[in-house]
Amino acid sequence: MLVELVKAGRYLGQSVRLMVGLPEYDTYVSHREATHPGEPMMSYEEFFRERQEARYGGAGKRGGCC
Repeated sequence: MLVELVKAGRYLGQSVRLMVGLPEYDTYVSHREATHPGEPMMSYEEFFRERQEARYGGAGKRGGCC
């Protein structure tokens, strides 16, 4: 019972972060380690910047709501 509750809490937290646009760096790191071992990995700051640009558009791009 407790294990299911903890798991549900993790899924809920992940869902909330995705809804508000916070990137999942831990998920990215796990994926890179599992599927691309030994290859370079972005720092948190690089990852966050890349996700923001992908969502809202980079310099010179018109994106977002305004």
